[in-house]
Amino acid sequence: MPVITNIDDLKRIYARRVPKMFYDYCESGSWTEQTFRDNSSDFDDIRLRQRVAVDMTGRSTASQMIGQDVAMPVALAPVGLTGMQHADGEMKAARAAEKFGVPFTLSTMSINSIEDVAGFTKAPFWFQLYTMKDEDFVNRLIERALAANCSALVITLDLQILGQRHKDIKNGLSAPPKLTPKTIANLATKWGWGIEMLSAKRREFGNIVGHVQGVSDMSQLGAWTAEQFDPSLDWNKVAKLKERWGGKVILKGILDADDAKMALKVGADAIIVSNHGGRQLDGALSSIRALPSIMEAVGDQIEVHLDSGIRSGQDVLKALAMGAKGTYIGRAFIYGLGAMGQQGVTEALQVIHKELDTTMALCGETNVNDLGKHNLLIPEDFEGRWQS
Repeated sequence: MPVITNIDDLKRIYARRVPKMFYDYCESGSWTEQTFRDNSSDFDDIRLRQRVAVDMTGRSTASQMIGQDVAMPVALAPVGLTGMQHADGEMKAARAAEKFGVPFTLSTMSINSIEDVAGFTKAPFWFQLYTMKDEDFVNRLIERALAANCSALVITLDLQILGQRHKDIKNGLSAPPKLTPKTIANLATKWGWGIEMLSAKRREFGNIVGHVQGVSDMSQLGAWTAEQFDPSLDWNKVAKLKERWGGKVILKGILDADDAKMALKVGADAIIVSNHGGRQLDGALSSIRALPSIMEAVGDQIEVHLDSGIRSGQDVLKALAMGAKGTYIGRAFIYGLGAMGQQGVTEALQVIHKELDTTMALCGETNVNDLGKHNLLIPEDFEGRWQS
């Protein structure tokens, strides 16, 4: 077992082990990838305020997200194709999250199905919904998530149309991978991944194949998905989905204060400040830069979470100190999953927890719920001086 001290240690193993098309799917953004880069680098502009001679015993990172007890305010974000990063990836990531005591969010575009994950875990997980033109399919997805006892519906709002990701197009991304000479050459160097995938429960989109009329295999799936993301999604449709679900609803993809106010108006239980990991609108603000104006607009009226760019426990602390009540890791747990399977996800969570706990102590705090801007040194122009 290699010594893992930070998330980058897992990323290096992940890069060696996983086929290029799936590594690139994870480790890329849209267009020039400016927002993808800014999501992480903008955290570096925030400094921490060190305090000393404070009793650091009895520390706690325990908190709540949408009323659910969590070991730390970090959830596993929904990531499509997780089951192609490692055999049975969604199932193993969900079990690691369950054992650690943090929420797991299953993507609509997962390889393992809702039912697969529900049969592999005991703790309720969250289900992320992409709205499709096929309303019957969407309604049945919701019914399946309810039947699986999912405890929250996470509605993604920023994928009405697909942002262009150059690497995915050039790699011919598919699940399972298309066997071109280039792909075969790369797969030949990833034999460990391939052997494990031979025993995987699924190698195609489990929530879709077999659940949509006319889509019974991967050759038909591509044409269906290319036409299905709903460009007509609006706040009225969001309100109807919330009513249809009947339980806790989290709206993902909020990056503007006005949209945060609309989320509040439709009665969401929480919002996720997110730019889809830099994979949609390139040139948009990083999530951490967008957070202050959203907190100012709605922060005391709705639970605000943050996603995109978190690679360390210090990033988590900075987001929490700026007002977020919860955070999400996507790439960070995928690095662990691709590197070591379930144990790798646990390693990623342990790294982030240790960093959060230690940093919190050195900032003079013993309870994660007491973090605030008093723990930070934020540049005066951090949000930028923009004209609209």
